[in-house]
Amino acid sequence: MRLHALRLQNFRQHADSAIEFDTGLTGIIGPNGSGKSTILEAVAYALYGVAAARNTKETIRFARAGARASVRVELDFDLAGHRYRVVRGLTSAELYLDGSDAPIANSIRGVDEFLRRRLGMSREEFFNTYFTGQKELSAMAAMNAPERARFLSQVLGYEKLRAAEDLAKERRRDIVNTMNGLRTGMPDPEAVARLLEDTDRRLTLSAAALAAAEQRREECAARLSEIAPRWERAQLERDRFQEIVSELRVAESEAAGVARDRARLERELGDVGVARAELAGVLEALQPYPRIVSELQSLDVLYREEGRRQTLLRSDRELREDIARLRDRRARLETAPALEEEVTLELETKRRELEELQGVLEARRTEWVRDRQEAETKRQALRAQYQELKENRERLVQAGEEGMCPTCNRPLGGHYRGVLDLLDEQVETVRVDGAYYKSRLEQLEEMPEDVKQLDERRRTTFQEVGTLERRLAKVQLAVGELSQVARDLAVREQRHAQLLAELESVPAGYDPARHEFLRQELERLTPLDQRAARLGAQIEREPALAREFAGVRERAAALEARRTGLRQARDAVAFSEEAFAAVRDAHDRAAAEVRVAELAAVAARGEADVARQARDAAEQSQRDVERLQAELEDLKVEKRLNEELVRAYSDIRSDLNQALRPEISALASEFLTDLTDARYSEMELDEQYRIIVLEDGVPKPVISGGEEDIANLVFRLAISQLIAERAGQAFSLLILDEVFGSLDESRRQNVVDLLRKLGDRFEQVIVITHIESVRDGLDRVIAVRYDEESGASRVEHVDITGAPAGASGSAARWTEQAGAAD
Repeated sequence: MRLHALRLQNFRQHADSAIEFDTGLTGIIGPNGSGKSTILEAVAYALYGVAAARNTKETIRFARAGARASVRVELDFDLAGHRYRVVRGLTSAELYLDGSDAPIANSIRGVDEFLRRRLGMSREEFFNTYFTGQKELSAMAAMNAPERARFLSQVLGYEKLRAAEDLAKERRRDIVNTMNGLRTGMPDPEAVARLLEDTDRRLTLSAAALAAAEQRREECAARLSEIAPRWERAQLERDRFQEIVSELRVAESEAAGVARDRARLERELGDVGVARAELAGVLEALQPYPRIVSELQSLDVLYREEGRRQTLLRSDRELREDIARLRDRRARLETAPALEEEVTLELETKRRELEELQGVLEARRTEWVRDRQEAETKRQALRAQYQELKENRERLVQAGEEGMCPTCNRPLGGHYRGVLDLLDEQVETVRVDGAYYKSRLEQLEEMPEDVKQLDERRRTTFQEVGTLERRLAKVQLAVGELSQVARDLAVREQRHAQLLAELESVPAGYDPARHEFLRQELERLTPLDQRAARLGAQIEREPALAREFAGVRERAAALEARRTGLRQARDAVAFSEEAFAAVRDAHDRAAAEVRVAELAAVAARGEADVARQARDAAEQSQRDVERLQAELEDLKVEKRLNEELVRAYSDIRSDLNQALRPEISALASEFLTDLTDARYSEMELDEQYRIIVLEDGVPKPVISGGEEDIANLVFRLAISQLIAERAGQAFSLLILDEVFGSLDESRRQNVVDLLRKLGDRFEQVIVITHIESVRDGLDRVIAVRYDEESGASRVEHVDITGAPAGASGSAARWTEQAGAAD
């Protein structure tokens, strides 16, 4: 794998950074917190997505970018003979192959799966081999023996054997569980045999009982067939007798109803004569009724018109008041247009004055805040430096002349006093500078007087602008209201003219007293009119009542003849209640015996079916026992096979790990000899996979912290080279992040020389560090610094002398190309 270019937009503290990588030894150098490790994080983010980023997705966006600003990481790299370009955002991902304009994957999941397959390792495996940081150097030392063995197997690809072993163990466990389940659910063979014998015996007994029940049912059915004809004749005779009796009751009931109708009709015919005499007197009293109704209708019309007149008069008064009010309002609003122009000019003048004051105030306030923040930053840096110097001096005093230097771990000897004086001088210088910036902060704590005055003038002018804006709004409302008032006045004047014309058309002549008199007369005569109508209707019914009375007399005669015939037919029927009851009892006894026999036959048939089903179930249980026994035998064979696979996978993995230790030890020993100038020439991994440094062939029991870091570093380099040699595709990339922290100057240079020697094994080596002194041994340098004014990291390609590469360099070309692609 080889990196070509990387671009970051709004990623962490990188607002817009473009980097080009080349072969050889490249250093990414800058102070702590400048954004160096963020470049490493961006490479991992491009390859493995959000899972490789520190913290959460929400913290990735540049702090000073807008809420909707896009986050973009673009990585260009070679892998296995192909060139890839991956572009990631917070919610999107695209992967391009060999310079194509169309992506081969355009979703986060699709890009993740494709790159994971092409790289051939997980994110953890990638970071534990080709990406190495100072914090991770001792990661293996913190593991126990099984964990170290598993780590080596995992990064070298042997852990796939463990996965296969786990699958075999899981299959063996499933087989055992299945066998236990089969044994638990399998019926007892002896119990199944006994069940077969019981069901045979039960089936024989139920068949005999069913035959006896069928014979009993047939005998009872024969006796019922003998008595059934007599029972049917008895029912027919009883039905005929009951039918005649029922018809006779109906005829007598109808005769009673006819008698009631005859009496009613006689009463109503008598009432008709009385009504005819009463109607003559009522008609005489109703002679003035038509004239009163006609005159009252005319007065009702005049009454409604009078109400309309009063309504129009009230509307007339209201319209006169509205017209007077609108004319007065129009007179008061006629000055609004001129006043609007005057207020507008005054408001524009005040607004220009406010803008000028705000610009001056903002510039002056920004200058004050910047001075105060700069003083605070300087003071905090001096505090940290002062504390560090004090701690170094205390360690120096405690060590004494015979001790080791607390910074470089060299014997002090005659340099003790000079180093101590130098630290005292530095402490005093930092203290004086800190006192200066403390007083400077106290001076800048309060807002300057000219800023306060500018702020007060701005506030006063802002209030005046608000007052004029409110006044202008009122005047503009008055201008709009003037046209509305004119339209409303014209509408009301037109409506008033129409109302006066409508009043002229309303008729007059309404007499309330006469209207009330006629209403009272109508109320008095209305009951008489209703009574006359009822009497007339009663008299008109006289012909119909006469016809109905004749029909009732005819029906009475016909009903009397019918009743006589029904009585004779009833007396002629030969029906005896005692004989009917005897036949009914005999038939019921025979039917009950048949039902009992049928129920017994049904029960016997059910018992026979149950016995037959029990026999079938017993036979099925026997077949299940035979099938489960065959399955158990097959599972036993498969269980033995998986047990052999588990043992084989475990033995193969152990043999591979044992064979691996000498090879890693040999590679690490070569690196250790180069790094320590041949002071230590050998190291090995023991059976517990612990790192042991040998001095003259003898294990060294105690090594310093720096020597331990060297041992861990060469061990990790040996693992990385071994993977590069054994991988199906060449991984030519090696990245080291802050691995010089505990090394002295000579060891740092040895590490740089060693990394240069690895050029034939790792085509591209990238070192991330804050130590400037290592730049002389590098092929190229990428400088990273933090710009406090913009709050973003700045990236520059420089030559080995420290000068910027310039805008014409490769990084500038990459920036232009990436910008054109966007």
